Amino acid sequence: MSATDAATTDPADLPALPADLRDAVRDAEAEPSAGVVRIDEGGRTLLTHAWGLADRRHGIAMTPGHRVAVASGAKGFTALAVMSLVADGTLTLATTARSILRDDLPLVPDDVSIEHLLAHRSGIGDHLDDDADTAEYLLPGAMSGYVDPEDYLAVLGGHEQTFAPGTDFAYCNGGYVVLAILAQRACGTPFHDLVRERVLAPAGLVSTAYLRSDALPGDAAVGYVQVDGAWRTNVHHLPVVGGGDGGIWTTAADLVTFWDALLAGRIVPRALVDEMLRERTPETEDELAYGLGFWLPEPGVVQLVGQDAGASFSSRHTIATARTASVLATTADAAWDVESAIR
Repeated sequence: MSATDAATTDPADLPALPADLRDAVRDAEAEPSAGVVRIDEGGRTLLTHAWGLADRRHGIAMTPGHRVAVASGAKGFTALAVMSLVADGTLTLATTARSILRDDLPLVPDDVSIEHLLAHRSGIGDHLDDDADTAEYLLPGAMSGYVDPEDYLAVLGGHEQTFAPGTDFAYCNGGYVVLAILAQRACGTPFHDLVRERVLAPAGLVSTAYLRSDALPGDAAVGYVQVDGAWRTNVHHLPVVGGGDGGIWTTAADLVTFWDALLAGRIVPRALVDEMLRERTPETEDELAYGLGFWLPEPGVVQLVGQDAGASFSSRHTIATARTASVLATTADAAWDVESAIR
């Protein structure tokens, strides 16, 4: 951890900081949460601030250098791992899931493609209720049983198709688990290794990794969820290792590096980046516009978002000004007022 990462900045000491952002950070500090907010623009760090306890049991304060789980923010990494296989010819956007699944998941229609899954336009039934209370236990069995994407096959099956592929948008966690299965079967490399080798390493993300929640290193913040009025760690709520649909751990500094690497074509060629950032579904009253693995909140802006038991996250990048604004928090709701104030 660098000296810069270890230091915090008091927003009250920055007179140019809008009052609503200052108040949102202070409100977040008053809640039983921990988090980091960082804003960079054009190569300059304008603000970095951490609040709360990264580990309540041991009274360890959060710092800007702590690694935090970003829930569905990891879908962008999954999408890039898949697109790296498109870049080398292992897959195409038109490759069907059935051609790789063979007899597995028989309810997935034969014409569902890689592109449909990346764009949340597959229509396959989801194994998770994305609108469920984050305190609920959404997966059956012990969370230690979910490590490899293949471990999800039993829970992915049995869900009926909701619409014809390509005709609508429905955010689907299961679709990204299926993508992880397809990717590792297609190339013969385990999914977590694939992301590390094809995304994290070329991007230079030295602090980003799929960590085990039951064996966290000292620089990883613990996620918390309120159950029956008491705050507990989220170790029993989420898979012990994140997968295709979410659960990677990263830092605010790595996110700045990530956006730079993405747009410079260091992860996949820039032509494929442009394809990923091309709108597949326009904005509606309920959802932002979406490309392949990334939200598109307005022209020239790209965003990753995640929420789960013990995690809330947003990283928003404005391409023209190289402005990155990220909020990473250790409860399901702590990031949103801060993120809203930044916008």
